[in-house]
Amino acid sequence: MTAANSRTAEHDINPIFLERWSPRAYTGEAISEAELRTMFEAARWAPSSYNSQPWRFVYARRDNAYWDKLLNLLIPINQSWAKTASALVFIISIKTMAGQQGTVPAPAHALDAGAAWGYLALQAAFMGWHAHAMAGIEWDRVYTELNIPEGHDVHAAIAIGKQGPATLLPEALAAREFPSPRKPVSEFIFEGGF
Repeated sequence: MTAANSRTAEHDINPIFLERWSPRAYTGEAISEAELRTMFEAARWAPSSYNSQPWRFVYARRDNAYWDKLLNLLIPINQSWAKTASALVFIISIKTMAGQQGTVPAPAHALDAGAAWGYLALQAAFMGWHAHAMAGIEWDRVYTELNIPEGHDVHAAIAIGKQGPATLLPEALAAREFPSPRKPVSEFIFEGGF
């Protein structure tokens, strides 16, 4: 069931970074509230600017009262595969933080939310689950239907599940069901300036 992973690192890193990837084929296996909370606990410990911890998560486990609501906030192509996930999560962040003079803008809120997503994804991988973030959501509806408060940004939706066979996917997606490569480090680092 696991796709062949031919990823290799240019530098010595923990193997979990190569093993973690974002499949789309899921078995539909139930995830317990405790397992999901363990992933949120990992996200809790992500670093954040001024320790503001701006991330927020709205979630539903499959077959609960909120599942269809969250699933229907994905664009159709994402619904086609995420419907077999075990949980759906929307990651949101608050755009302000407490400052010395009161509430101030939090310019790194999106970066911090991204760090929390990364911690969640790695914890999922440690536990034998897979997490797949997606920007293909119904942006015109998500703020209203999830009652997102003013001053918050929605960043992505995340599908979490146990990996299933690629045959569960539409043909075009099945052809892409393998760990993706990465650009060489030399393409995105610049010493001293761009």
